[in-house]
Amino acid sequence: MKKLVVIFLLAFAVNTNAQFAKNLFSKDPIINLETWQKKRLYFGYYLGFNSYDFKFNYRNYNPNGTDVQVRKSTGFNVGVVADLRLHEYFNLRFEPGLYYTKRDLYFPGFSDEIDYLREVSSTYINFPLLLKYSALRTGNIRPYLLGGASTTLNLSANNKSTDDNYDQKFRVKPWTFNYEIGFGIDIFTEYFIFSPSIRGQFGIGDELIRDNYPTSPWTSNIDSMKSRALLVNFTFH
Repeated sequence: MKKLVVIFLLAFAVNTNAQFAKNLFSKDPIINLETWQKKRLYFGYYLGFNSYDFKFNYRNYNPNGTDVQVRKSTGFNVGVVADLRLHEYFNLRFEPGLYYTKRDLYFPGFSDEIDYLREVSSTYINFPLLLKYSALRTGNIRPYLLGGASTTLNLSANNKSTDDNYDQKFRVKPWTFNYEIGFGIDIFTEYFIFSPSIRGQFGIGDELIRDNYPTSPWTSNIDSMKSRALLVNFTFH
């Protein structure tokens, strides 16, 4: 899936590069889609990448450095966009999407891989509601800031399982709440708007489901575990 996204974006760049550069950087560019963002409501879709992490807080500080280590990997995003114009500079955006990611957790104090390693593959359905503030349009570009809140359903949470880390089963809560903040740029081409953006997502509540035994060496010292992520999306309107 990630390779298909890269190939698609490279093909788009090669086919439009010459005309785009001429219109974007010329002294008097041809204004594309001049009335597009005056629409009350418009739709689009996005493809992108993500890098998810976990932030751990502990109940007891240990100076010997026995924190849980997280190895991140690059996942992918795909979703749709509904954009409601509130004002010349403000839009309300709803961007539901499917996010896939994988993290490896390394727990201290164990010698065998079956005990210290937990592979956490997550398939999220994310529901962000964002406020977009756009700067004044210059030629065929218009930068913007956006921020808001989201709720996320983890389809791989294992929350209904009675097994825990003693049975090599890592469990998290299915629903989480987050705040998101980022920036991007609208690039007006002849036929559509291409909008790359970078956004941070920060979990608010504790996601971890503790093991069945209160003295578990995996979860007993963890006070909270929250997701955080870097999201890179390429949106087409």
